[in-house]
Amino acid sequence: MNFKGWTRREFLALSSSAAFAAVLPIRAATTKPASASTDRATPRISTVSSSASKRYDSAFVLDANTLASIGYVQFENDFASELKAIQGSGLTALKSTMGGDSASFEQTVADIAATQTLIEKHPDLFLKVIGPGDLERAKSQHKVAIILSFEAVSMLEDKIDRIDLFRQLDVLVMQLSYNRKSPFGCGCLDGDTDGVTPLGRQAIAKMNAVGVALDLSHANAQTTADGIALSQKPAVITHAGCRAVYNHPRNKSDRDMKALADKGGVMGIYMLPFLTPDNRQPMLADYMTHLTHALNVCGEDHVGIGTDSLFFQATDADIKAISAQEAERRKAGLGAPGENRPPYIPDINTPRKLEFVADAMLKKGYGADVVDKVLGLNFRRAFKQIWSV
Repeated sequence: MNFKGWTRREFLALSSSAAFAAVLPIRAATTKPASASTDRATPRISTVSSSASKRYDSAFVLDANTLASIGYVQFENDFASELKAIQGSGLTALKSTMGGDSASFEQTVADIAATQTLIEKHPDLFLKVIGPGDLERAKSQHKVAIILSFEAVSMLEDKIDRIDLFRQLDVLVMQLSYNRKSPFGCGCLDGDTDGVTPLGRQAIAKMNAVGVALDLSHANAQTTADGIALSQKPAVITHAGCRAVYNHPRNKSDRDMKALADKGGVMGIYMLPFLTPDNRQPMLADYMTHLTHALNVCGEDHVGIGTDSLFFQATDADIKAISAQEAERRKAGLGAPGENRPPYIPDINTPRKLEFVADAMLKKGYGADVVDKVLGLNFRRAFKQIWSV
């Protein structure tokens, strides 16, 4: 089937449900700085040092969770400005979620097709990652590499052979559960006792065999521990926080973080509200507390970044829309505690938010080599090892 030239409406029709629109990410309507008088969502964005900017511009930068369903960006009204923002973000690679948190098999295939169309229409900017060598190729060719991934298992249902099928469609990162129990394991909102199921053991073995990275970001504590122990290859946690810094079910314990690192895995720190208590919005300083703790626990070779936050500059209109979406997620039982704030950090509300992280690390005394590892080299190393079969 030829998807070139298809509209967003046609993709949604193929998905068999207009409700699929609800799993698509909310993107800001503008990428230009807005004044505080017209956009309260954009406070006090500071500047970074020239040394940090140079470090960032030369680094391999990988965001391990951002721009979910990236293919649908081509159907936005301000697509040209969004392309420009992606190109100017400084990212070398990004992992994009296909199928949201609960999409069907058909909806997920449509999502993958939309992403493929975006890449084919803009080969000067995007490169789809299909194997270990594509990450280096993206850097040398000055393109943004797109890694396809799953956060849910609804598209797999309980069919192990679909791991093979979606691997052939270049989905390179998969989880065992979203926030709730699945046929493979237990999500973080269903308690910390139930772990990987017998079918989940088969799923992990299949992922290892075909070169799919096992991501434990949304797993509960027992499933996280089981997954790390059962996987013959390093597991990853692409986007989470540290439970020792703030006790939240989406955050990971020191024990599991250390076990992940001991087996060669990498943990990406997210920019979600779960970094702090729900009476305030997280700021860069809060993010750095989690990142610093992760470095102390895991070591400099096992920490990265997976923002899982708004990519484009968030406006008041975005914040309003997100509040409505969060209410729907709570009603559906998918939202986590603390989803009463938008997923962004106000004082780095820009597509170049990782540049501010680099600057903060340098100011804290981390060397340039450690900054480079956290910005992307650690995830690049782990993914190359996992994807090689």
